[in-house]
Amino acid sequence: MNKKELTITGRNASVDFVGHAKHVPAKVDTGADSSSVWATNIRVDEHGVLRFTLFDEGSKWYTGEVIERPHYNVAMVRSASGHEQIRYRVEFTMRVEGRRIRAVFNLSDRSRNKFPVLIGRRSLSGKFIVDVSKARYRESGKVFEMENGLLNRELTKDPYEFYRKYYGKDIQ
Repeated sequence: MNKKELTITGRNASVDFVGHAKHVPAKVDTGADSSSVWATNIRVDEHGVLRFTLFDEGSKWYTGEVIERPHYNVAMVRSASGHEQIRYRVEFTMRVEGRRIRAVFNLSDRSRNKFPVLIGRRSLSGKFIVDVSKARYRESGKVFEMENGLLNRELTKDPYEFYRKYYGKDIQ
């Protein structure tokens, strides 16, 4: 493949972390500057080596493998809600849409996220074009559409009770 050729990917993709995990669902997010991967047991040993595991027990991608990285850095990351947190950053070789690339990932707790991996624009730039009409994991969106539909029906029934139930406050 010519280096100048851009590969088309969708709003989500399947990612292989070469040597570590295969077929991991990833959200492709051009609004996010950096990429992140769900990591647990993150620690630095007495020799300064960063150790962590990808995912967590109970995750279908969890292997228990302790990954060691003597070379890493940190970054102050700000979430969409404005919360700031210092995160360790490491480089991985990954395969996306048949392309093998190297990318830097923040290690973070993504256990509550729909996708265990987020691919940001630094990893995409110069390599991929994002076609938002394409998606490898369409079925995952249907679950949220159904939940949103149920929530909106509940809201329509009694907006005051809905507010109290989900926000736990009385309207003044």
